[in-house]
Amino acid sequence: MSSIHRRIELLDIILLIFLTIWAGVIILPFLNVVGVSFATEKEYYNSMLVLIPKKVTLDNYKVLFQDGRIWIGYRTTLLLVLFGVSLNMFLTTTMAYALSRPIPFRRFFVYFIVITMMFNGGIIPLYLLMKQLNLINTLWSVILAYGVNSFYLIIMRNYFMSLPVSLIESAKLDGASEWRILFSIVLPISMPIIATITLFYTVDRWNEWFNAMIFIRERTLLTLQLALRSIVLERQSSQYFSASEIYTKQFSEGMKMAAVVVTMLPVMCVYPFLQKYFVKGILIGAIKG
Repeated sequence: MSSIHRRIELLDIILLIFLTIWAGVIILPFLNVVGVSFATEKEYYNSMLVLIPKKVTLDNYKVLFQDGRIWIGYRTTLLLVLFGVSLNMFLTTTMAYALSRPIPFRRFFVYFIVITMMFNGGIIPLYLLMKQLNLINTLWSVILAYGVNSFYLIIMRNYFMSLPVSLIESAKLDGASEWRILFSIVLPISMPIIATITLFYTVDRWNEWFNAMIFIRERTLLTLQLALRSIVLERQSSQYFSASEIYTKQFSEGMKMAAVVVTMLPVMCVYPFLQKYFVKGILIGAIKG
């Protein structure tokens, strides 16, 4: 018993050391990004690793927020999150519930969805479809181009299948319709998976850039990612801000890091409220297939 006890303690120490090193690998780059965003150009070039800047400056953030494009990006991205995540969650929950019920050809539909995770039509047919629907240069082209994520759908379906069948059957005996069962019984007891998938979709929508780059050409509809990209690229090529009319060259690396902080901060503020559901939802959703 003593040898086993010592072996377990040794394993715990090894795991603790490994996790500490891994945490450092994750945390140090994050702290460096935040530090460089508040650091001066001189301090950055003296030391590439800036965890706590000696002289804090807000110049990088000032220049970033003085450009009108970042406010356009925030507005557009918030609209994408509001309408896009609502559509994503409605389609995902309704389809996942339908595929969790004993419907005809259920296995065929599940396999068909799994195939789309590996093969898709590509961007050209999607662009032609949006053009035919006259949705180019509108937010609806970006919102509708990403309706359901197949992986998230499978996770939510598996979670619904893990719920007690007797609960749904008793509701049917009381005369409840499928819609009533879904919204009044299934969803209220499925908050872990709902919170998890909502977080996934929110991050996806918040980081939206590819579809927006393909379908949107209007400068008044730039997403946050594209707005930050254009600002940073202009600074890297030593061009001037046309919107803010600032004619002084700024610290491009500091602006890059400030753009990263500005992008990830809203998601980091939302995550703690959903964290308690996150692990439970993803584990339960992955157990039963």
